[in-house]
Amino acid sequence: MTHRRTFLTALTTALGSAALAHALPSLAQPAAKVWRVGILPGGLMAPRQFQWDAFMQRMRELGYVEGKNVQYVIRAPEKEGAPYDALAADLVRQEVDVIVASTAVAVAAAQKATRSIPIVMCPISDPVAQGFVTSLRQPGGNLTGINIQIEESMGKRLQLLHEMTPKVARIAFINSSGGKLQLDAAVLAARQLGVQLLDFSAGTAEALPAAFEAAVKARAGAVLVASTAFSFGLRAQITALALKHRLPSMFALPANADAGGLMSYGPSDTEYYRQAALFVDKIFKGRKPADLPVEQPLRWELVINLKTAKALGITVPPVVLLQAERVIE
Repeated sequence: MTHRRTFLTALTTALGSAALAHALPSLAQPAAKVWRVGILPGGLMAPRQFQWDAFMQRMRELGYVEGKNVQYVIRAPEKEGAPYDALAADLVRQEVDVIVASTAVAVAAAQKATRSIPIVMCPISDPVAQGFVTSLRQPGGNLTGINIQIEESMGKRLQLLHEMTPKVARIAFINSSGGKLQLDAAVLAARQLGVQLLDFSAGTAEALPAAFEAAVKARAGAVLVASTAFSFGLRAQITALALKHRLPSMFALPANADAGGLMSYGPSDTEYYRQAALFVDKIFKGRKPADLPVEQPLRWELVINLKTAKALGITVPPVVLLQAERVIE
């Protein structure tokens, strides 16, 4: 009986040691890294949620699963045009691994808050002219991302609007903070087309009705809207005002045409957010922002809202319709 007890004790000890030896390597392995992605939207989150959903979907496709190996820290302003400095500073305090910022004001705040945490801009118009990067090929510093080239495509937008409304001699430019470069490009394009461009600024939602009323009083026959965080966040109100005053409207992003604008010409609303996820992935894999060239949006499209055209009594010219990537019926 004594020998049997001794045998069982030795066997249990051996099995226990083997199990412990098997467990030790797994116990010694470090926990999987959970990346912290700071998100600084260019305005209220709700009107832009579909874009950030596209970003997160692309992150999932790249292997980053929320709650498993990635966490999103979102700091959005409470109203359009609100300051970003405190929001960006809070992301730095949260020790995020990267900041993805949309619009120039958000990027400027992020760059002011940190010179070490990588920043991905998604997207920015002419980041070199705005002083964010040294060059598109070699950004330098801690920032890279996507250059939307809004100013360079202004001539095309104005040309399409002119082709849609060839009898219109005066076009109102609805401007807001951040649209100065676009205004300069629009003035030059209007001069080349032989139409008069009238500038009307609106810095708040409350100022928009007065801007449209002033455009009508100035006998504007169509409206070109600056592509800013302000106009994007308030796109439903702006398109409703354009329709109310029977003004054919041109925008840069498809979401504005979806909201009731007559036309839009510019990059896809979501593709450059998916593109931004690729930058984040490269940074997580060891690439430095200074060495990642700034890219352009991959997809550009003309979208025409035929329902709005019908409401305005406009027959879309075939030369314009043939150029459309998408029509809304």
